[in-house]
Amino acid sequence: MLYSLTRRALTGSAILLFATSAVPAIAQEDTTLSIGMAAVITSLDPHEDSNSPNNATSRNIFDSLINRGGSAENKPQLATSWEVLDSTHWRFKLREDVKFHDGSTFDSEDVVASLVRARDKESKAFASYTRNIAEVTADGPNAVIVETTVADPMILNSLSRIRIISSDYADASVADFENGKAATGTGPFKFVSYTPGDRIELDRNDDYFAGPSEWSHVTIRMVPDNGGRLASLLAGDLDLIEALPAEGVDRVESSDGMHIIRGQSTRLVYLGMDVARDQTPFVTAKDGSALGTNPFKDERVRKALLMAINRDAIVDRVMRKNGTVADQFVAKGFFGHSEEVEKVAYDPEGARKLLADAGYPDGFAMTIHGPSGRYVNDSEVLQAAGQMFSRIGIDTKVEVLPWSVYSNKYSDGEYSLFLGSWGVNTGEVSNPALAIVAGRDAEKGTGRYNGSGINIPEVNALLDEATSTLEEAAREPLLKEVSKLVFNDNWLLPMHYENVVMGAKSNISYKPRGDKYTLAYEVHNSAKTE
Repeated sequence: MLYSLTRRALTGSAILLFATSAVPAIAQEDTTLSIGMAAVITSLDPHEDSNSPNNATSRNIFDSLINRGGSAENKPQLATSWEVLDSTHWRFKLREDVKFHDGSTFDSEDVVASLVRARDKESKAFASYTRNIAEVTADGPNAVIVETTVADPMILNSLSRIRIISSDYADASVADFENGKAATGTGPFKFVSYTPGDRIELDRNDDYFAGPSEWSHVTIRMVPDNGGRLASLLAGDLDLIEALPAEGVDRVESSDGMHIIRGQSTRLVYLGMDVARDQTPFVTAKDGSALGTNPFKDERVRKALLMAINRDAIVDRVMRKNGTVADQFVAKGFFGHSEEVEKVAYDPEGARKLLADAGYPDGFAMTIHGPSGRYVNDSEVLQAAGQMFSRIGIDTKVEVLPWSVYSNKYSDGEYSLFLGSWGVNTGEVSNPALAIVAGRDAEKGTGRYNGSGINIPEVNALLDEATSTLEEAAREPLLKEVSKLVFNDNWLLPMHYENVVMGAKSNISYKPRGDKYTLAYEVHNSAKTE
């Protein structure tokens, strides 16, 4: 008996099979595409560091077993079908006659090597996705069996995150991927060159199994400066840019040959706080002396900070309405959203009272940190929040750093209060919760990006249960409770969900994705179809 697999649900030990069909080939013309990314990637090794710029870029070169669609749906890719053998064993049938860019044949050994490499990498960047993978074995050249430590309802999503490399490069260094030696995938584009902090050059893979891209050559430029990215688009040097700055909307709309592309995303922007250390490094008394205690350990202080932020004003004025105020991991209608999460209103007077009740009637001093050019208007959002904190008696300095410097520091917990973000690509709560609020546990693969040091036993237990429960009806209440516990005690301060606003030449069409990835093979030349 066959059963359909929804984006989130599995039922019992049903056998699940997915068929696939190839995308029709497109005429191979000489056309070039230049994309302006809003952030700098930190590595071309697809298993070294998990963040949206890296993962989006790697997807142009490498495929995965499962293709995660723009609406968070699971589609066949290097796996053409899959079946549940029992609650902890999955069998994936692999696509045949697929070639790597160097002409070698893709088979099950490449899948085994890739999944094990991603799981065992010292960086543990993909631990949220590989945490339940116990063993991967080849079942002949065209199938693999994935054994999980527990029943895992999110295994398909997890496998969509892991890029498949050639087994010949299982032991390759990060440098070998970045100089091109190991950057050999099965994806729609071939590696040409990589200049760190500047650009990546790619050529079309004319033999791509899903049909060749309409772009013969793609340049992906990293332009985190908003003004520079906008100027390059208006000058015609870029065909498509991410994160069109608000001040550039009118200029693009009034320019001949340009248009704006808009869409919704599931990316949550939040403020995280050090709640682990007894003394936190960037908080002092106003005279610069040590406080002796970490104020963020007090829930009253955390709530006061959230009450001090006029999030509606930030969305309206700083984000120029290119966002939606957030109260929890996911918006209403998404899996795990809880109606029991308190909506905290802007109330500076109430915030001052809470600070006084917590023993800080005169406030304190702190430095808050964030990236520049990683999230939409990130430095401006942080500056606005800092000014609002100052108005309730907390002397606040703001320090922003390039993403390449900031990314590891914030996820490793080096800051006292910091701006963070998570693209909820699964459309449900376990994905962000496992990464940014679950207790950090390298063996379990949880909390890899938990820069706050949050470690709530009840939340950890709920996530353990939810992520080993296949039945959707039993799993959703667990995730709702996670949302309630995290946000009613203000362990994270939710800011807003980002919208997608891109600028493009008028001949460029692109359907924005919920994960905000900009994928070259999904960009189209609309002039060809007019």
